Amino acid sequence: MSALAIAIIDYDMGNLHSVSKALDVVGARPLVSDRPSEICAADAVVLPGVGAFDPAMTHLHERELVPVIQQVIQQGMPFLGICLGLQVLFECSEEGTEPGLGIFAGKVKRFQSEPGLTIPHMGWNQLTLTQPDCPLWQHLPPTPWVYFVHSYFVAPEDPALGAATVRHGQQTVTAAIAHKNVFACQFHPEKSGKIGLQLLRNFVTLVTH
Repeated sequence: MSALAIAIIDYDMGNLHSVSKALDVVGARPLVSDRPSEICAADAVVLPGVGAFDPAMTHLHERELVPVIQQVIQQGMPFLGICLGLQVLFECSEEGTEPGLGIFAGKVKRFQSEPGLTIPHMGWNQLTLTQPDCPLWQHLPPTPWVYFVHSYFVAPEDPALGAATVRHGQQTVTAAIAHKNVFACQFHPEKSGKIGLQLLRNFVTLVTH
C-alpha cells in the first residue's frame, strides 16, 4: 500500500520544509503545492502558516487558493491547520483588516498585556485537552507539552469547537480546534518533538479511516 499523499499548501507563509519533513517521518507522502488540481487530488490537506494575517489572506487570494480550501473542507477531506493556518479559518483578526476564510464563526484576538507577561507567547507550554476523545490526542499524555510562537489566538463563537486550551499568564485561550474533518492547532507540531510527531501520526491514521 502506497503512502498517503498529504498536500501542504504553499502560499509563501509557512514553515514548509519542517512540516514536510515531519510528515515524511511519520510515514506520509508530503506534497508541497499551490496547484488546485494537486491539492484536490490528495488524501488530506495541511495549511501551515508563519507570519501576519493580512499577508496570508492576500497570498491565498493571489494564488486562487481560497475556493480550493473551502472546497476540500466542504467535501470532507481531512484538513489540518497549523498556527496561522488555524487563525485564517476564522472571520477576522485584530492583527489586520482582511476578512478571513470564514470557515468558522469567531475572531482572532491579541493577548492582553499584563505585568510580567511576554508577548509573543513563545516556547514550550502544556495543553489542557478539552476534547479528550479528539483523534489528534490519541496516545498522548493527559497534559502534553508543545511548542508555541504567537501573539494572537482564536476566539471561536462556538466553545464546542475547542479541542485544547493553553494558559499564558492569567489568560486561558484556545490552543486547538476540531470539528468533523477539520483540525487545527495554534502550536507547531513540527517543532514539538515526539509529542508533535505523534499528533501528526494520529492525523495520518485518521486519514486512513
